[in-house]
Amino acid sequence: MGFEAYVINLLVFAGIYSILSISLNLVMGYAGLLNMGHVAFYGIGAYTSALLALNLGAPFWLAILTGGIIASIFGVLLAFPTTKLRGDYLAIATLGFAIIVENIFRNWTSLTRGPLGLPGIPKPSLFGFIFSNTSSYLILVVVIAIITYVLVNYIVSSPYGMVLKAVREDELATSSLGKNVVKYKIQAMAISAFFAGVAGSLYAHYISFIDPSSFTIIESILVISMVIVGGLASMPGAVIGAIVLVFLPEPLRFLPIPSFAIGALRQMIYAGLLVWILMKKPRGFFEGYVHKIKGGLK
Repeated sequence: MGFEAYVINLLVFAGIYSILSISLNLVMGYAGLLNMGHVAFYGIGAYTSALLALNLGAPFWLAILTGGIIASIFGVLLAFPTTKLRGDYLAIATLGFAIIVENIFRNWTSLTRGPLGLPGIPKPSLFGFIFSNTSSYLILVVVIAIITYVLVNYIVSSPYGMVLKAVREDELATSSLGKNVVKYKIQAMAISAFFAGVAGSLYAHYISFIDPSSFTIIESILVISMVIVGGLASMPGAVIGAIVLVFLPEPLRFLPIPSFAIGALRQMIYAGLLVWILMKKPRGFFEGYVHKIKGGLK
């Protein structure tokens, strides 16, 4: 792989993670829901899209939309029993959901092939054009990332987004103003899960192979880190956080590290850099989170 192809490959992943980060920021930054299971929706979208393409020959546009919709349905199913949970309790519940989904991917071998994964996922095709190389796929990912950004930004800038921020700040006060807090939480989780499913579909068709190891809790922690580094409740921050954490470990590949210690040392240096960033910018690059809601609710 040449240097140009290498950079384009990183940009593709930055675009996919930007969609994931934006979608998580909707519930975590704006609604104040610490969802540790976001990777489950990412995996559901990936497996749904891959299985439709492989087993039914579904076109890409149908596979990606279905992946997002199925992930959104699971978002609703997760939101219903967790609407009364906050903080650490919600984090533990959503973490458990992610572990359950990962184990389903690993053990439902008749559908997912378990640890063997799903190889040969076809490249996307739209209007007869096949996105067969990294350059064309980058354009596809950027377009979908921009659409995601615009739609989510419209949501959080609307009166609906104002209510989400109010839910984040004080559920009881929001409820006393006549707002159905449970409904807003469920809707936010469903929208967030939909875009995570779309990101999963893009990942599956780009890599052409998925297995359960791609959707572990480590991925959720990575995406949460992107949101925090970028800045909670900041739309530009969600994108910047994704780009920074995708590119941050790459220079470490070129350090003169002995082969027997290369993996461990890279992870240690990467973790140290991440801690340093958070020490310098404790609220992220874009301090989007506001502690008090200004203005009223419509």
